[in-house]
Amino acid sequence: MPRRKKIFSNAPKMEIQSGAQARQNKNVPHILKGFKDIMPNDQKYWQTLSRVVEKTAGQYGFQKIETPIIEDTSLFTRSVGKETDIVSKEMYSFVDQGGDNLSLRPEGTASVARAFIEHGMLNLPQPVKMYYEGPMFRHENPQAGRYRGLHQFGFEVLGSAAPVVDAQLILIASNICQEIGLKPGSYSIQINSIGCPQCRAEYKKELVLYYKAKRKYLCDSCKKRLVKNPLRLLDCKVPGCQSLKPDAPQILDWLDDSCKTHFMGVVEYLDALEVSYVLNPQLVRGLDYYTRTVFEIVAQGKEEMAQSAIGAGGRYDNLIETLGGNPTPATGFAFGFERMIMHMKEQEVKLKEKRTPDIFLAQIGQQAKVQALKLYERLRKEGILVYENFSKDSLKAQLEISNKLKAKYTLIVGQKEVLDGTVLLRDMDAGVQEIINYEKVTIEMKKKLQQ
Repeated sequence: MPRRKKIFSNAPKMEIQSGAQARQNKNVPHILKGFKDIMPNDQKYWQTLSRVVEKTAGQYGFQKIETPIIEDTSLFTRSVGKETDIVSKEMYSFVDQGGDNLSLRPEGTASVARAFIEHGMLNLPQPVKMYYEGPMFRHENPQAGRYRGLHQFGFEVLGSAAPVVDAQLILIASNICQEIGLKPGSYSIQINSIGCPQCRAEYKKELVLYYKAKRKYLCDSCKKRLVKNPLRLLDCKVPGCQSLKPDAPQILDWLDDSCKTHFMGVVEYLDALEVSYVLNPQLVRGLDYYTRTVFEIVAQGKEEMAQSAIGAGGRYDNLIETLGGNPTPATGFAFGFERMIMHMKEQEVKLKEKRTPDIFLAQIGQQAKVQALKLYERLRKEGILVYENFSKDSLKAQLEISNKLKAKYTLIVGQKEVLDGTVLLRDMDAGVQEIINYEKVTIEMKKKLQQ
């Protein structure tokens, strides 16, 4: 009898590439620089943080708002500021097929302000409290905890100038840090007031005089800021510029009586609430719309996260009017998901263990697979947490999966069980098996799970 030829005997062997090899292969699609896949094993951090945000928002009466990822570019140039780094260097902007100048949103507050005006929310009971979660985009230099495709959540209160609102928002930010399990002392809250445009104008003159005398020590960007946006000089991270900051004039000395009274009110409420904070008279924020109270939540981390802001916010009393709405005082804050999660991992925050399945459903044979599919849906609809792997045919392989998942029980459906109208129940801890009626599986399992 002639020997049977091997099929595909000359076919080339398939090589399995590692992740590193795939990234080096130019023919394989790869993620863009500064962007990140959020993999299944990291979802527990994202879900935990998102649940805390939603729970906290509900407790304080905030309602969720979702705004488009793409907005008219002018929204950000008018609100965030044309000379800010975000607008001048970091925005993803383009002209669409209709000739409109559009941008991927770099932050969330401007869109919330636009929605407030566009939907006539000034007519609602004031203040209006809203929160959001979502992706933002900034073309900046990627580094630890900083991405071009980032995610933020934010809380905004529109329609109140009261200092108590600022203090409560700072408290909310602190509570979120505590709720996700950050250790006391692993972060600090730094606060300041940058006053109103009127008192800030005199301060800017003094600031420019100080830095003009030190111009030769400034980086190239700060030499431009000295002319276009002097307040940004205090926010530069270049070491040479940082060394000049301690002796720079402090804006608190230039606040008018109204701004001074407002800031003292914020501080008094924080003291009454026993919120720990650090007064940082040189703290400014990188966006033009801020007025009066500003604050940052700073992670006290290891080298890669040392003194890194994980959240920040402040008051923006003139933004709504700047965008064409009626004068409306407002305040808010935002946190970066990536930075928060990086700090959670660094602090080794213990997350709730994933719930183990009540039941694993195994099957042997085609008819049994159909029967098991139906049974799975019955159990699921009754709220029983049940796992399966219908792609596996081997009972041994399915029982191994059940063990790894630490299921309390395994239900087994084979050809015999299909004919008899039964299901084999195995207690995975005791190793005991029993036969139960297929039609009574749900009732019997509920009884056992309640024991």
